[in-house]
Amino acid sequence: KVPLMFGFLYLFVCSLDVLSSAFQLAGGKVAGDIFKDNAILSNPVAGLVVGILVTVLVQSSSTSTSIIVSMVSSGLLEVRSAIPIIMGSNIGTSVTNTIVALMQAGDRSEFKRAFAGATVHDCFNWLSVLVLLPLEVVSGYLHHVTRLVVATFNIRSGKDAPDLLKIITEPFTKLIIQLDKSVITGIATGDESLRNRSLIRVWCGPAPPQVRGPWPCWGHHTIPGRVDGEHLFTDTPLPDLAVGLVLLAGSLIVLCTCLILLVKLLNSLLKGQVAKAIQKVINTDLPHPLSWLTGYFAMVVGAGMTFVVQSSSVFTSAITPLIGLGVISIERAYPLTLGSNIGTTTTAILAALASPGDKLASSFQIALCHFFFNISGILLWYPLPFTRLPIRMAKALGERTAKYRWFAVLYLIVCFLLLPSLIFGISMAGWQALVGVGTPFLGLLFFVGLVNALQARSPGRLPKWLQTWDFLPAWMHSLQPLDRLITRATLCCTDRC
Repeated sequence: KVPLMFGFLYLFVCSLDVLSSAFQLAGGKVAGDIFKDNAILSNPVAGLVVGILVTVLVQSSSTSTSIIVSMVSSGLLEVRSAIPIIMGSNIGTSVTNTIVALMQAGDRSEFKRAFAGATVHDCFNWLSVLVLLPLEVVSGYLHHVTRLVVATFNIRSGKDAPDLLKIITEPFTKLIIQLDKSVITGIATGDESLRNRSLIRVWCGPAPPQVRGPWPCWGHHTIPGRVDGEHLFTDTPLPDLAVGLVLLAGSLIVLCTCLILLVKLLNSLLKGQVAKAIQKVINTDLPHPLSWLTGYFAMVVGAGMTFVVQSSSVFTSAITPLIGLGVISIERAYPLTLGSNIGTTTTAILAALASPGDKLASSFQIALCHFFFNISGILLWYPLPFTRLPIRMAKALGERTAKYRWFAVLYLIVCFLLLPSLIFGISMAGWQALVGVGTPFLGLLFFVGLVNALQARSPGRLPKWLQTWDFLPAWMHSLQPLDRLITRATLCCTDRC
């Protein structure tokens, strides 16, 4: 069972890699076009939304942050304008483990834990942005702090660190698809010659004996690329979008299958005394008086593991099934996730260190902004127990999702598509429209949150009519009316099918 488990885990990680490639094929050029529009990116709220949508499109914060670093390095984007985009990429990357949590929807109790464990990442990122983006717009603190750090240290250009996870997965994933990601970056930086080039690399056969190192491949006589060998879609007549959709469907099927089988295997392995022993080791605090350091130690573990695999999505997606099974508590998963957020910033830092010497300072500065944004978020939402609001929010989402399982899909659509698109549209109408709509909305949100907290803990302090929401129509304070509607629609579709 143990070799099988590692085999499924390997396929699961490979499917995440292929899924990222599929999204890049389907939406990578669109992402490059979005990044190219500096008029949009100069608006901080629009920049935030662009960061979210582009990262959701390419399913990789590493790719989106590397594009941002490249644009700053080439002088197309100022550091101050790039900071909100970096914040948005932080939000967009958390969609992957939320999708993974959907695979445990079969068991309500597992689904509740898994969804809470996945969305604690979302809650942390959204709350951090709500506080830090306005602070950055008003004071520019991230810009000033990182500029001071860059000026203090003598940073030298270097090379990317080896991606240790890809050493294991690339031999398999390269047989399926190989992409030239420089096409997306090139479009974003304004290179129109790349507009009609496919992201799929072509293979021109083995290199001649006299050639050492990478063999420059000229596919179709005009398209430069570079590959290590043939792959499944070598010389395919299909356009990038079609290949992307095929890979998207295939990788999702493999991902879902591996995850379901992994959960079943883990369920059979983690029974009785074994499960209790593992839970005790993972969830137990350090001995007194060092117990307060346990969470910070978990952050170091999360950061280290993410640095090794060079992907926060892979790490958080891997621990989501364990949270669902109850092996890792959400209280322990939270610092692990925060550590993963720190670990993923190394990607942008390494990309910056590979920049030319004259552009190294600005590109390294934006990479540091990513790091300090996450550090600031941790200082806001972790040190004191009562500040750990993301845990309480995630648990509430888990409870709601266990009761209404369709709510998970609605949550994904609203948080990662509809809400960012709505904010983007309003922000493009000007700051007056954004303030006019956003201020009442945030005020209402704060009022509802405050009343909910008082209803739960001290209802006597509220007027009698406000001690429950029953005075409102049912659809305004309960999901039951919508649940009945969705149930009827589902039954109707089932009967007709």
